[in-house]
Amino acid sequence: MAKIKTLKQLQRLRDSIQKDRKSEEVVVNVCCGTGCLANGSRSVAEAFERELKKTALGARVVARTTGCHGFCQRGPVVVIHPQRIFYQHVQKNDVEEIVGETLINGRNIERLLYQDPYTNLPIVHDDEVPFYKQQNRLVLGLNGVIDPDCIEDYIDHGGYAALARAVLEMSPEDVIDAVERSGLRGRGGGGFPAGRKWRSCRNAPGDVRYVVCNGDEGDPGAFMDRSIMEGNPHSVLEGMIIGAYAIGSNQGYIYVRLEYPLAIKNLRRAIDQARGFGFLGEDILNSGFSFDIEINRGGGAFVCGESSALMASLEGEAGEPRAKYIHTVERGLWGKPTNLNNVETWANVPWIITRGPEWFRSIGTEGSPGTKVFSLVGKVNNNGLVEVPMGMTMRQIIYDIGGGIQKGKQFKAVQTGGPSGGCLPASLLDLPVDFDELTRHGSMMGSGGMIVMDEDTCMVDVARYFLDFLKEESCGKCTPCREGIRSMMDILTAITRGEGKEGDIELLEELARAVRLGSLCALGGSAPNPVLSTVRYFRDEYEAHIDGRRCPGKTCKALITYSINADACTGCTVCARNCPVEAIQGERKKTHTIDPALCIKCGICLDNCNFGAVEIR
Repeated sequence: MAKIKTLKQLQRLRDSIQKDRKSEEVVVNVCCGTGCLANGSRSVAEAFERELKKTALGARVVARTTGCHGFCQRGPVVVIHPQRIFYQHVQKNDVEEIVGETLINGRNIERLLYQDPYTNLPIVHDDEVPFYKQQNRLVLGLNGVIDPDCIEDYIDHGGYAALARAVLEMSPEDVIDAVERSGLRGRGGGGFPAGRKWRSCRNAPGDVRYVVCNGDEGDPGAFMDRSIMEGNPHSVLEGMIIGAYAIGSNQGYIYVRLEYPLAIKNLRRAIDQARGFGFLGEDILNSGFSFDIEINRGGGAFVCGESSALMASLEGEAGEPRAKYIHTVERGLWGKPTNLNNVETWANVPWIITRGPEWFRSIGTEGSPGTKVFSLVGKVNNNGLVEVPMGMTMRQIIYDIGGGIQKGKQFKAVQTGGPSGGCLPASLLDLPVDFDELTRHGSMMGSGGMIVMDEDTCMVDVARYFLDFLKEESCGKCTPCREGIRSMMDILTAITRGEGKEGDIELLEELARAVRLGSLCALGGSAPNPVLSTVRYFRDEYEAHIDGRRCPGKTCKALITYSINADACTGCTVCARNCPVEAIQGERKKTHTIDPALCIKCGICLDNCNFGAVEIR
């Protein structure tokens, strides 16, 4: 492949790609993100290739594997363009029917269409499905459209035009000024203004500077960055190259979790392709600017999401944070000025250069411009990745996009910002979601995890669960984090076991403040959030555990009892036959009982009873 050296050459290449593809009247996009792959989408894609070869459709129909479409719960997902026909739960055995009925005869297959839960009517087009309808997919926009292994797909959709404009038509100062005026804030957690960080790094003394992309993403339930790296790796590379040009860096690193093999594979191929076209390497676009990128694999330590710990890991040292009076933009990787942003932040940069900072600021809120990608998981009907304008309310995200709470139950809380985030109650459902509002109410944006909880959730146990995670992930370097988290965890465990005592709530609050103030890095500084937010909004649950020895969420085993409602029991014996400890007695067609002395509270009887006779008190 010939290296691109001018804007005209890039435009000619794009024109050539688009001309060659005019014959592609129909494109079948098969989601091959990690979620859909786990449900068999690779065999679906292979089946399309086989079936299309058997037909006379020829070059008029192309089957393409893409990254994550976002609606992971409905995978494998197939979208047929240009009609935008959305098929869900597609299996390889469905492919022959899709080719024959839809592609040849033009008839939709109703059983594969999304069913509107309110009208029970099928919805044909993906942009009319409620999950997608209110999203504003910028960063995720090409995920379900391009083949991540094909740089021509990215160029066809305007890829690397922002890079060409930046290095050929703008000075480094112009680029930084554009990012500053856009108001882009880091999407990795802290929300620090990206342009200000870039300027500080450029102005730091020294001749060598580094650019780093944080793709570690250690939050439970979070997969935003993974899906971007898997589905559109070139957007991340392009953003990094533009940033390196602005900062004055010639070397970049992408730090990716070892558990993300598909992301690593697609990034490596994208880097090779970018080098081949002259977008990476020496004298990029004949501009005199040189820059290259290497991939480093992290071992999965949550603390390595912190900037200085990540850089220590990159250097081959233990992933431990450094004192905060040392700023990484001045003394980062190998003691040199280093600019670190996360995957989503870098992927926003090409949009800002192409469309302008004013356009970017027109999306979102005054203090938090642009969009944000969330992983919407938990007790919500529509699980998956969503990208919405900053300022959309939690109610809109959870109910309009997420489809509400599973099984018609009541919403109780949503935890935002990963394990170090806070839990917000139903009274805040109309809270606009942006950096400042979440922080003001005791949570944080974090990298974008959003875990929805229903009425059956015990908030004390939720705080205990996240502290248990943070206790294991603390590097142990500083005493407040190492011992403080463990002490809070011990108190929470005792409360959930029915061993709580008067003064525990106040002690938790005191410990939380000490950990927040004394910890060396953001892991310890934000670790108290699950405790402080649940005490703030669900104090009555703590009091019920301690004073009443009961669990309102009916979750904590030491505080609940299983019984059988005699009026509802039919004597079917299903519960008795499935009980692993033979704690249920009763004859067929007669009321059964549970022996509390034998019951281990495993919940199998509750799950297997078809008559609602098993109760928890």
